[in-house]
This record gives sequence, structure tokens and C-alpha cells, in this order.
Amino acid sequence: MKHSDTFQRFLFDNHQIRGELVRLDKSFQEVKQRKQYPAPLERLLGEALAASVLMSGTLKFEGMLSIQARGNGAVKMLMAECTHDRKVRAIGQWEGDIPEEGLAAQLGAAQLAITIEPAKGKRYQGVVPLENDTLANCLMQYFEQSEQLSTNILLFCDERHTSGLFLQQLPAQNNEAKDTDAWNRITQLASTLTAEEIHTLEGENLLNRLYHEEDVTIYPEEPVRFECSCSKQRTSSALVSLGQDEIYDILAEQKAIEVNCQFCNEHYKYEKAEIDQLFGNEKFH
Repeated sequence: MKHSDTFQRFLFDNHQIRGELVRLDKSFQEVKQRKQYPAPLERLLGEALAASVLMSGTLKFEGMLSIQARGNGAVKMLMAECTHDRKVRAIGQWEGDIPEEGLAAQLGAAQLAITIEPAKGKRYQGVVPLENDTLANCLMQYFEQSEQLSTNILLFCDERHTSGLFLQQLPAQNNEAKDTDAWNRITQLASTLTAEEIHTLEGENLLNRLYHEEDVTIYPEEPVRFECSCSKQRTSSALVSLGQDEIYDILAEQKAIEVNCQFCNEHYKYEKAEIDQLFGNEKFH
């Protein structure tokens, strides 16, 4: 039986092809527990959550990667985030009935944004139109456009699990004897993968079943967990960024300012004395 909530890298020894596996159970359930999502959005959130972990494998620094889509369909917003140390969170917003399948039908006119935020350094964002009918295909298009690397992504989600397989062809090395059929062969074998296999098999067994004729180096599993990045400090900074005029206007109407994190439902409450302290106005109390 596979270990739950894990991310695992692997590498084909004789080809310039790398891969990643992700399987999420508890962390996916923790996202679902925060809000009662309709089943189609629940599946879409699960796919986005798994995809964010797979794509975080490209991070070579401390920071966060997020996948976000906003549309004019029944699904108004979809967002999943993963940090360099595999902490995840996700959220969706919707209105009305959501079609069972078809990304375009669910989101309407929309764009998919991939944002990379280093802890230190410049924020990067890549955007692709939602021209494909699955999230996996849209993300493959992103890699083709942004990195010019052939990429294959498979995402699987049911009520209990969300899982994904990521394959990417790396640039050929100098003087490398190239197996011209390797990429086609490896992706064709990946296409035979079933939801039951990826949800239930341990990583090494899964890869041996798929690629028993290939030499594959399999790296240790890395744990993945749900953790929201909200905090009292970040919430306070957000209030300060709004400016004291606006904050005191709200305070005059409501007597206290209350902020709920949409990702984890954490509740932050600010009385006037604390607002005064935020803006250095303690003398007014």
C-alpha cells in the first residue's frame, strides 16, 4: 500500500526524462472540510492541488507556486498553492450549478495563471488561455509555451484521493546517444495508468509496473501536508496596506474589524485598541 500525502521524484537513467508522482489523501480532505463544495468543483480543486505539488518540483529556491483561474462561468475562481517544502492549500468559488465536466463549460471565458513567488527575489507569472478541456492539458500547454519542454501530466481525483504523474523531456546532453522513441514510449506507457493504480500502489511498485523494461532511479518520498500561510501578522499587514482612513471608517461602522481566512476559516478580530496600535495611534485611546 502506498504512503499517503507524498511527493516523489524519479529519473530515467538512460534518457533525458524526469518524472514526479504525487498522492494526496489527508491534505485533500482538509481542503474539502473547510467548505462544502459541489462535486465537480471538488474534483477540479483536487486536480489543481495535485498539479500545484507536481509543478512545485520545478522550484529551486524557497518560495511558493500557485495555480489560479478566474472565469465567468459557474466556477468563478480556482486556486491551489504549494510551497517549496510541500505545504499546500486550495480554494474555489462558484455560483449556481456546475457542469459535470469540461473546463471551458465550468469556467467559461478564463485564463490560467501560474505564479512563482520566491521568498527573496522577483515574482514571476505565466498566463495561458483555457483552450483545452482539462486542467492537465492546459498545464502541458503552459510548459510548451514557457519552457519549450515536452511535458506530460496525468491527474486523477475521486472523493478520497487526488493524485498525479508528471513527465518531462529534458534538453539532450552533448554526445548523447539518443533513443528517438523514448519519449513516445514512456508517455504511451503512462497513458495506461489507472486511477486505482496511482491511488493505491506504493511509488516503487507503481513505476516498476509501468516501466519494468527501463532503468529508473527513484528518489525518497517527501511528505506533503495542508498548512495555511495566513497569520495574525500577515492579516495585520494587509489591514495596514489598506490605509488608516479606510480602516477607521470601517471601524466606525462595525465597532470591530473581523477577517476570516477563506482557505482555512481562521478568524481574526481587531478591536479599536489593536487598530490604534497597528497605526501607531495609541495616544488616541
